[in-house]
Amino acid sequence: MSTSRAEYAAALAALSAEQRPDYLTAHSNLPGPRANLTLLDAAADTLPRAAALALADSTDEYLACCGVATLGRLILENPDDRDLVDLLTLRCADGRWRVREACAIAAQRIGDGDPARLRDLVAAWVADPHPLVVRAGIAAICEPRLLADPDTAAAALAACRRATEHLLATPPERRRDADVRTLRQGLGYCWSVAVAASPEPGLAAFLALGSDDPDVAWVVRENRKKQRLARLLG
Repeated sequence: MSTSRAEYAAALAALSAEQRPDYLTAHSNLPGPRANLTLLDAAADTLPRAAALALADSTDEYLACCGVATLGRLILENPDDRDLVDLLTLRCADGRWRVREACAIAAQRIGDGDPARLRDLVAAWVADPHPLVVRAGIAAICEPRLLADPDTAAAALAACRRATEHLLATPPERRRDADVRTLRQGLGYCWSVAVAASPEPGLAAFLALGSDDPDVAWVVRENRKKQRLARLLG
């Protein structure tokens, strides 16, 4: 029988600061194809600030993920603490893909508790010069559970447009950079989520993308393959 999020949270709460990293590592499911996301959520629910900040700087990928994911809760609890936002933004450009996913998880936790704060965060991220920070913005907000809120759904479309503009503005000689490819891959999925949440304005924005630029043409093709968008396109 699998361990529940509440059970993991209780176990973590009973451990000392020195014991937690070993426990997280032992139950991480890594190395392996899928990290233990239930444990990561429990860690993000319960880790004290000092522990989360220490883990966010860890060279261990899973421990770093736990620390970074906790930043979402800490930002909600400390809305005036700019250092927490700056740390989360910094980790968006981490070289480890799981850590970048933890940034999106943290931001989505912010969106669950304070949608307006998420929208502000995403607007800043998609205006950032780093393609991985831009990608974090669209990955964070293009989450179906968050897009029932009309303002957040509109912000998701705006984020996809801004991220596409970033891709278009990237010089051809940089388009093959791994970070830019990662942004393009995110756009290849996120547009379909944003359009599905706001079909009328979303389809208009999506159909206006065109195909003159090869990378944008790829983004269009990839999104057309997604069932949520294919149904709308008929």
